[in-house]
Amino acid sequence: MASCLEQLKKHTTVVADTGDFDAIGQYKPQDATTNPSLILAAMQMPQYADIVQQCVAYGKSLGGSIDEQIVNVTDKLFVEFGSKILKIVPGRVSTEVDARLSFDVEGMVAKGRKLIGLYEKQSISRDRVLIKLSTTWEGVQAAKVLEAEGIHCNMTLLFSFAQAVACAEAGVTLISPFVGRIFDWHVAHGDQKTFTEDDDPGVKSVRRIYNYYKRHGYKTIVMGASFRNTSQISGLLGCDFLTISPKLLEQLQNDNRQLEVKLNPDSAKTAGDEFVSMPEKDYRYAHNEDPMAVEKLAEGIRKFAVDQVKLETKIKTMLQA
Repeated sequence: MASCLEQLKKHTTVVADTGDFDAIGQYKPQDATTNPSLILAAMQMPQYADIVQQCVAYGKSLGGSIDEQIVNVTDKLFVEFGSKILKIVPGRVSTEVDARLSFDVEGMVAKGRKLIGLYEKQSISRDRVLIKLSTTWEGVQAAKVLEAEGIHCNMTLLFSFAQAVACAEAGVTLISPFVGRIFDWHVAHGDQKTFTEDDDPGVKSVRRIYNYYKRHGYKTIVMGASFRNTSQISGLLGCDFLTISPKLLEQLQNDNRQLEVKLNPDSAKTAGDEFVSMPEKDYRYAHNEDPMAVEKLAEGIRKFAVDQVKLETKIKTMLQA
């Protein structure tokens, strides 16, 4: 019997949710995703000390104030990790924009352009990079601008159907609905504490989005993210992409149970919601009507910002050493 990971790869593109090169090489995913939390963890591993030191030297060489050097080192660090990852995976890497820019359209656009420029200086095509943006209304508008320039975007911190519809209408390349964090909220705020893979609220949210996209012909890729267990993953077998942590990839590799395909474009044609349009006023109201999505989006931005600050604090210490 094939492992669950092998079965999954037959129907879904598997993405590694890590900045650890060794883990990526072990599980051979198509793509990889990173964020400030993952880069912060990776840069503290001894095997990546040389990369960090190279980026610090790069920031110093550009001069400027200490704050400017910190920004330049941070951007270079993200791109260096991404570039190394692209030597391992055949597909794309996702590189995240500072979460503190989540409500700044011009800031996100500028940062996306800068990151792509750094990749292209290393002869890496923009087609191999996804710029990760928070799925605020402003993030969606920034993605619309970047996509028009051939810069592909991965919309992260996505929790509501309204966010998903807005992303599709903007023509973004990929969205990352957060299965596990949706699950966490419902466990914390409801009476039910355990779920099957078919009634898990995070799984149901992604299935709804997938079916809607396929029914109405949207090309935006649906990539389930932030999993808490392998049941949530098997509950989305057939989804376009799934980004999975090394811990859960290992569990899938060591599990030989038979999996069942849960999603496919043909069944989506009858399962998806009726068409809706999502101009800004409708987006803001619909998103606001979902307390889980409102809370988790705000919390997610804050948490990514905290790790961004931790990362910058560590870099500042190294610059001043």
